[in-house]
Amino acid sequence: MKEKKQNKLLIKNMVCQRCILSVETILNNNKVIFSKVSLGEVELNATLTEIKLRELEKELKKVGFELIETRVTKIVEDIKKLVLEYISDQSVDKKLKLSSFITRKVHYDYSYLSDLFSSIEGITIEQFFIVQRIEKVKELLVYEELSLTEIAYQTGFSSVHHLSAQFKKITGLTPSHFKKIKAEKRKPIDKL
Repeated sequence: MKEKKQNKLLIKNMVCQRCILSVETILNNNKVIFSKVSLGEVELNATLTEIKLRELEKELKKVGFELIETRVTKIVEDIKKLVLEYISDQSVDKKLKLSSFITRKVHYDYSYLSDLFSSIEGITIEQFFIVQRIEKVKELLVYEELSLTEIAYQTGFSSVHHLSAQFKKITGLTPSHFKKIKAEKRKPIDKL
């Protein structure tokens, strides 16, 4: 049997803690021994046979994940992780442009990365960034813990007006209308 000579698997579409838990469950169910699962990566304790790797790939695809096997695809996944880090990590200096943040970590010219990303994903890095940032705004709106001004600041928008314009462009709704719709969908337990 041919073995896959690697101690690390790269997995596409892992974006949250639930994704990590889901991958861990799949690995355990398939009796794959691993030491660590993080966003987009699995550190294996032993190499996998080609057959075992294909079985695992099949199970991962059932829940929307894919094994990454090319350098180009890995770079694109790295860019996605960096965009999410840029949005979510409060310690990231937001005065630093996204393009500079990415090139400092990936070590390629930004125009190359931008062309590569667009050719693989069908959208620009900036479009991906805006969509992810709006998803973060939606999350914060649903929590109802911050004002729109605080959400704008936390997600890097220059003003509430800028946030509202981008939000409406992406979702077709204003942030306050989105928040109202979410509130109307929730029902108190005693009304169920």
